[in-house]
Amino acid sequence: MPPAPSPSQKNTELRTGWPVILACFCMALLSWGFCLYGQSIYLAELRRIHGWPAGWVAGASTFLFLLSALLMTQVHRVVARFGPRAVLIGGVLCVAAAALAETQVMEIWQLYLCAAGLALGWSVTSSVGIATTMALWFSTRRGFALSLAQNGASVAGFTVAPALVALVDIWGLGRAVCVLVGFLLVLILPLLVVALRQPIFPPGQRAKLNTGGLQTAALRDKEFWLIAGPFALAMLAQVGFIVHQVPFLLPRLGAEGTGLLIATATAAALAGRLGLGLVIDRLNQRRAAAWSMAIQAMGMILMLLWPMLFWPMLFWPSPVALVFGMLLFGVSVGNMITLPPLVVAASVAPEAFGAIVALNGAVVQFCFAFGPGLLGVVHDLAGGYAAVLAVCAAFQLAGAIESCPQRQPFVITKQ
Repeated sequence: MPPAPSPSQKNTELRTGWPVILACFCMALLSWGFCLYGQSIYLAELRRIHGWPAGWVAGASTFLFLLSALLMTQVHRVVARFGPRAVLIGGVLCVAAAALAETQVMEIWQLYLCAAGLALGWSVTSSVGIATTMALWFSTRRGFALSLAQNGASVAGFTVAPALVALVDIWGLGRAVCVLVGFLLVLILPLLVVALRQPIFPPGQRAKLNTGGLQTAALRDKEFWLIAGPFALAMLAQVGFIVHQVPFLLPRLGAEGTGLLIATATAAALAGRLGLGLVIDRLNQRRAAAWSMAIQAMGMILMLLWPMLFWPMLFWPSPVALVFGMLLFGVSVGNMITLPPLVVAASVAPEAFGAIVALNGAVVQFCFAFGPGLLGVVHDLAGGYAAVLAVCAAFQLAGAIESCPQRQPFVITKQ
């Protein structure tokens, strides 16, 4: 058993790592703002401007996630070779350039080329890149640090996305993206330059193994799939429902109620991630993941049953069930992003962390890329969203059941 960390080690991590947390938080604003939330805005505007079919435009987003899933498997190697500062700055510039170029596309193939640029940037600036960077500054407080840094993803949902919508309405897509990207670059780049100077745990210490062999061995190991599988199921349901939540809620709550409830659920995601982050380093991460998945499933079931839940003495369905269901779903949204690297960190040898967390992130993202399309097919076949909610709840409960048991550490140090 490794020796318990000393108070001085914890203090050193926090003192040295706070600028890193802030830099990664701001980077997440750009990354999630344009590579995830901004995609729906591009979809609407590009269809309006060019009249392209929705399937072709939306397909660029699926291409983005699938390509970045492949690229994520190599993030740890690139960080070990060039250092976190150069890699993250390059990723930020790649996202910015591709987001700007996407506003100028005139042909479908150009849209897919821009999606490839976004995929390259997203692979190193999203969850895997942030987790790999945090591992170079944090060990004893890694969960707390990851929770704070990745809150930038939640904040992007109710800052960058609404700002982009408002600016597009005023200036048009091209100028709106230019202004917002420029503002974020001025904020992010100096932070990355200053904060990512000297890791506490240099990348070379994390990359002495044959990482390609590690990943190949992991793909053949049942214990790896007992980590990746539950998160893949839960994230497929989560991302799929997020894409479909507006058409589900709109006929039931109207435009104003739908917007308010989605904003409230996003705030719940921020609160849930921050709350769990305060205690996650003292918890069993697998069981925390199981509870998070189960809570989301409860939210889905509550929304599924809402037509049968009535106010006392009244005879129409209560929207309270929808509200509480969305809040239960939202409170765990952020934790589904934060927890996978922590479960990996608790289950593998430290020197294998970079390779396995990258592989896990790639597998999970490859699966959730199909979530929106799969749930769309379920909706069309069943003729409504009741079946969609049931499928999401089933996936999340299956992930929770598989994550719950205490398992032996999945430790690979040799091939």
